[in-house]
Amino acid sequence: MTEKEYDKLVKSMMPRSPMIKDCVFAFVIGGLICALGQLLKNSYLALGLGEESAGTAVSVTLVAISALLTGLSLYDNIAKHAGAGTLVPITGFANAISAPAVEFKTEGMILGTAAKMFTIAGPVIVYGVSASVVYGIIYWLCTLM
Repeated sequence: MTEKEYDKLVKSMMPRSPMIKDCVFAFVIGGLICALGQLLKNSYLALGLGEESAGTAVSVTLVAISALLTGLSLYDNIAKHAGAGTLVPITGFANAISAPAVEFKTEGMILGTAAKMFTIAGPVIVYGVSASVVYGIIYWLCTLM
């Protein structure tokens, strides 16, 4: 069997992805996460925090909730149905860091948790910082003109 024949066989046996349903779930779950963030922000503002401090508190709270749900093996169940709806907000980043830490904890604190924690999030950080530097240079060059 050639590689092309094998690819054709695999594609014919693969179940079709319900694209509309997946998009709706991603939209709804992502929206619920954002609505939770807004609810938290309003709560922190009502408690007397300033605008900037409330925003920081919301980020910290969402990261903590995501890490807790990841540690309890619940985040993956939500992500199964929500797809990108759980990956795009800050909760997805928290999950990307805490999931490898939980997965490799049996290998020890240094060679497991600490060494593997950024295996997923590391490239995101590298390319995000690199893109921001490139954008900053372009912006700086444009302001010189």
